Amino acid sequence: MQIEAKAVKALREKTGAGMMDCKKALQEAGGDEDKAVVILREKGLAAAARRADRVASQGIVDSYIHLGGKIGVLVEVNCETDFVARNDEFREFTRNICLQVAASNPRYINKEDIPASELEKEREILRGQALREGKPEKIIERIVEGRINKYYQENCLLEQPYIKDPDRTIRDLLSELIAKIGENIVIRRFSRFAVGEEAVSSNNCTAG
Repeated sequence: MQIEAKAVKALREKTGAGMMDCKKALQEAGGDEDKAVVILREKGLAAAARRADRVASQGIVDSYIHLGGKIGVLVEVNCETDFVARNDEFREFTRNICLQVAASNPRYINKEDIPASELEKEREILRGQALREGKPEKIIERIVEGRINKYYQENCLLEQPYIKDPDRTIRDLLSELIAKIGENIVIRRFSRFAVGEEAVSSNNCTAG
């Protein structure tokens, strides 16, 4: 069954579950949103959003060095308890975030972290591109929004396709771990260093 993107987005906003989980739930429910909510709750995925306000003050800092010392990454991921901080799945998740940052070079954790001035400048650039391509003015804004979503995927860690499974985003991965472990988990910040390049870092925080 074909599921429209707006239906997936609406279910995601309602439950806090990952995009792919929402799409699968809607497919399983035959497009019925209420049934999809029940399916997500049964799987424990909808509960992730309710944990977002809980304090995550424990966790670990992990590191990764790539290409013989040419690229280095530091990542801090927080959880609620020291017990979870020692959990193998939590540590594996943190390591995978290190690998993601090394490979995909995000600039921000969340799209809300992008300065408004930078986002507006990007929109103006994209509008100009669409006009030069001869696109009809009545669909320019729709084109810009589509390309802005691509911009988010390239620059925001949580919106990026997971390098080990491009059908899932990092946000999906985080939501799944929160649902499985039962604690709020926060990618707090990261720093990426590349020899000969300016370091890219983020001090922002977000939760699943």
